[in-house]
Amino acid sequence: MHMVPVVFAAQLDTYKDTGVVTIQALQTLFANVISIIVALAGVALFVMFIVAGFSFMFSGGDPKKLEQAKGTLTNAIVGLVVIVAAYLILRLVGVISGYTDITKFSVSITDKCAASRNSYSSLITSCLNVPTCDANTGVWSCPP
Repeated sequence: MHMVPVVFAAQLDTYKDTGVVTIQALQTLFANVISIIVALAGVALFVMFIVAGFSFMFSGGDPKKLEQAKGTLTNAIVGLVVIVAAYLILRLVGVISGYTDITKFSVSITDKCAASRNSYSSLITSCLNVPTCDANTGVWSCPP
């Protein structure tokens, strides 16, 4: 049986039909990096628990090996507490500030023309000149 690693990545749809990557590409990058770091922390924690368990089992009553196993187990528990505390602090800051999505990274578009880029891509084929955008309304149109 072959094990094929599966990578879940958010779709990079920030450049659509224009072929230009925007600052919103960082949203996908940071979301993927954070999810990988959290997954690796969980795997490292699991491995430390397994190593500590085997160290206890195979210590043979040797006090030095028992202390080493206790140290590994203590470090694993401290790591778990740090990970959970960091998440809870973020949630607490979110509750206090009223921003409920504090654990999600997002980039918002304030430029109305950038937000309505789909209109640009549909006009590019029908306009004789390069389409222009009204910065106040975000509406793209064909210049005369």
